[in-house]
Amino acid sequence: MSFAMDTINSTQVLGDGETMLSSGGNFELGFFSPGNSKNRYVGIWYKKVTVRTVVWVANREIPLTNTSASIYRQPIRISNFERRKGRETMKTIFNEYHFLLLIITSLFSTQRISFAMDTINSTQDLGDNETMLSSGGNFELGFFSPGNSKNRYVGIWYKKVTVRTVVWVANRETPLTNTSGVLKVIKPGILVILNEANDIIWSTNTSTTVEIPVAQLLDSGNLVLKDANDDNPKNFVWQSFNYPSDTLLPGMKFGWDYTTGREVYLSSWKSNDDPSLGDFTYHCDPSGYPQNVLKKGAVTQFRTGPWNGLYFGGKPNLQNNPIYTFRLVINKNEVYYEYELVNKSVISRKTLSQNGVAQRLGWVERTQSWVVYHSSPTDDCDIYKLCGAYSSCNIADSTVCGCLNKFLPKDPQGWDRADWSNGCVRRIPLNCQNGDVFLKYPSIKLPDTRSSWYNKSMSLQECKVLCLENCSCMAYSSLDISRGGNGCLLWFADLVDIKEVFAEGQDIYIRMASSELDSKGRRPEILIVSLSLVMGIVLIGVSLMLCSQRRKKIVHQLRKRGGLNLEYGNDHNELPQFDLNTITKATDNFSINKKLGEGGFGPVYKAWLLYREEKSSELVDSCLGNSRYLSEVARSIHIGLLCVQQCPEDRPSMSSVVLMLANEDVLLPQAKQPGFFTGRDILNAETSGSSNAAGSTNEMTVTLLHPR
Repeated sequence: MSFAMDTINSTQVLGDGETMLSSGGNFELGFFSPGNSKNRYVGIWYKKVTVRTVVWVANREIPLTNTSASIYRQPIRISNFERRKGRETMKTIFNEYHFLLLIITSLFSTQRISFAMDTINSTQDLGDNETMLSSGGNFELGFFSPGNSKNRYVGIWYKKVTVRTVVWVANRETPLTNTSGVLKVIKPGILVILNEANDIIWSTNTSTTVEIPVAQLLDSGNLVLKDANDDNPKNFVWQSFNYPSDTLLPGMKFGWDYTTGREVYLSSWKSNDDPSLGDFTYHCDPSGYPQNVLKKGAVTQFRTGPWNGLYFGGKPNLQNNPIYTFRLVINKNEVYYEYELVNKSVISRKTLSQNGVAQRLGWVERTQSWVVYHSSPTDDCDIYKLCGAYSSCNIADSTVCGCLNKFLPKDPQGWDRADWSNGCVRRIPLNCQNGDVFLKYPSIKLPDTRSSWYNKSMSLQECKVLCLENCSCMAYSSLDISRGGNGCLLWFADLVDIKEVFAEGQDIYIRMASSELDSKGRRPEILIVSLSLVMGIVLIGVSLMLCSQRRKKIVHQLRKRGGLNLEYGNDHNELPQFDLNTITKATDNFSINKKLGEGGFGPVYKAWLLYREEKSSELVDSCLGNSRYLSEVARSIHIGLLCVQQCPEDRPSMSSVVLMLANEDVLLPQAKQPGFFTGRDILNAETSGSSNAAGSTNEMTVTLLHPR
């Protein structure tokens, strides 16, 4: 006779004519006699093989001589002594049966027995050699000993991973020293671990009462304490997801619940043999604006940078992908980070190692091993405040740390010794009363936000105005880049832990003395205007030279025919000279209507207006007529006007000008209004590089050199 189940308990007996059958029907356990022997043994054999093939024997050295034995899980009550006489006989049989019991019991003690269900109630105990299995078979709960330790802990591990990987530990600080521990649920709703003296060494320490308390292991890996008739997560009495160890599983809320004051964070194991609290912790820090922070004790080791609507700014490679998605939730009741697996068959976890590294790992079935997808800190530039204040870290730079533009080392001697901890200071101190400005610093990991303030609805311009009005505000930036940039983030302390991120970095606008913008803004603009004017003058000179050569040729031909005699005011001057009367007439007595603007060489007349009216040919001397030089001169005028456009960003580079002059096939863009018309409001510039403000001013000086 076979038991329908694969388990016997303390109230059941397995007699000689009975067997146990494994749940899948592969193996059977019972009493047997090998070959022609009449001795009886307890063994295990294949159930589906017609020829009995024994694979394991319990009492190999002490066979039974009859069929009267039974298997128990508690001390045997021997009752079949009627045919045996004498005390010695009874003692011998008792010892024989008792020894057999110990062997069979050892078999069951070395084999972990799994509950078919994922739940225990107040009438059930979970012993040291028993486990609970989640409904989908993803996770298992039971007693274990980590590494080389002999201490016993209650933990949860992956069931389908061949390398036991523990993701949660209950009694981290209070291990059991033997295998006598028991996990049980007690009324009115507390989960406890008892030692051999029946003392509570660990409990959920909950005060909520429920009618029918049960502990259930969910397929997410979450152990929950709840009422048997209430599956609403909001009504759970307690759950392990609120008290993680070193592992963040999908669905965990990593952060703060303001209604309960509870923080969910990771803490490293002390060692592979000891799951008690280690040196490192990992938090979702809501101070200022949320960011993830790794600490050793109370000292910050690494931070991810603030959330920018898509990812944490300092880890741009950690974005939503085909394996998992993640988000940061911020509201008045809670702030937390969580992730979910896109493909539920994938096994992935985030852990905090014993040496303080936050890692994302994935299980690879083919190699039967864990693979690290990414880790933090990644390099030296992830070390918190390595470069001090107002300095940026660039791992590609040999010196690693460098002061931001317009900042100087606070401790130059220390800086020379690669001690960057004192950071940098502004080369021109702030003077809020005289007015400050903001310079743009692009493509960085934004500074530590624990001394920041934010507003989700403000525009960047409103953010600038608000920061400018407060002398304590050191910088501002967009809060959310997911929709093109909106929201406001302000800093009210020194800017620390800045890292260059290049392609995926964000922009920050740092408060600077207004004189920095003058010294930074005017000189490049003057240089640009000067170069543009010089180019224009050179091009006009080329045009006049071509015109003069052509005129001389025509004059020469006419002279040969004897029909023309022209004289110039100076034999050494190839260009015609105009007297005052001619110029007065050409400009309508220097009328303002004919004046375009004024540059370093004086007033400029007519060229732009004629171009705009498509009458550039009127600038060409009539002597050229319809010659082949007409188009070249018009093209030169066009290029010259491109070089003096109002906005510097519209002006072509020197290499572009050369290309346009040398190749008539290059199409020329329409020239915009020259920069002679209006000045620029330089103080509105907001970048440490080029500016997008209006055109340049005409403030320049041209010095002519004369030989002595």
